[in-house]
Amino acid sequence: MTSGERTPKAVPWLAAGKPFPPLEAAWGQTDPAPGLLAVGETLDVHTLTQAYAQGIFPWFSAGQPVLWWSPDPRMVLQVARFRLHRSLRKRVLRFRGDPSCEIRFDSAFEQVIAACANQPRAGQSGTWIVPDMVQAYCSFHRAGHAHSVETWINGKLAGGLYCVNLGRMVFGESMFAHQTDASKIALSALVAFCRSHEIMMIDCQQNTAHLASLGASEIGRPQFAAHVNRNVGKTAPVWQFDSLYWHQILTTATSTTP
Repeated sequence: MTSGERTPKAVPWLAAGKPFPPLEAAWGQTDPAPGLLAVGETLDVHTLTQAYAQGIFPWFSAGQPVLWWSPDPRMVLQVARFRLHRSLRKRVLRFRGDPSCEIRFDSAFEQVIAACANQPRAGQSGTWIVPDMVQAYCSFHRAGHAHSVETWINGKLAGGLYCVNLGRMVFGESMFAHQTDASKIALSALVAFCRSHEIMMIDCQQNTAHLASLGASEIGRPQFAAHVNRNVGKTAPVWQFDSLYWHQILTTATSTTP
């Protein structure tokens, strides 16, 4: 170690059943892994519920322990600022009017998370949706906290996403598409659903150019944590999609570009 360099503070081990450290204890921007809060081995429904209730999420690769994160800043999509670009608006309108197309919630959760795990992504040679994560989120789904938003075309699953819901807070996880814009249609449906149920924010976890193009932006951890705290204790919506929800984005969309 050269003069002037500091040793990063130790990341605490999260034993089963123990509370998470304070969010402020997460590694900062000058540490090796900004946002890393704790390391553990338990990924059950109780631990996931406690984590998301504080805005903490797991993210790790094969061969690693369970890594728990609370990044600062945090990428979020405030649903009132969702950008329905002109081309996507046309796709949504065609989708809504085609009887062979439909949005389904939770009809094929395991298919959706498996497709997300296998979706090729630029700059990534593998996936963080490892088998332990798949198993954990399928259990989380059966417990009523993880949901899939599915784009069906001609009776086939064309794309979709999965997310976590506690109260009036939604945490986005991953998307996939087998057909052009199928994942964007699913996200548009989720935004329409959230607007219809007074869910103001979708957590996006990490900053990407794709999410930014759709209206997502960064906010500070304290602001994000306060929003989560205010909303996770509220009554969760019933996860069913109604085509009437589309008007939430088709009549109130943010100014668009091609």
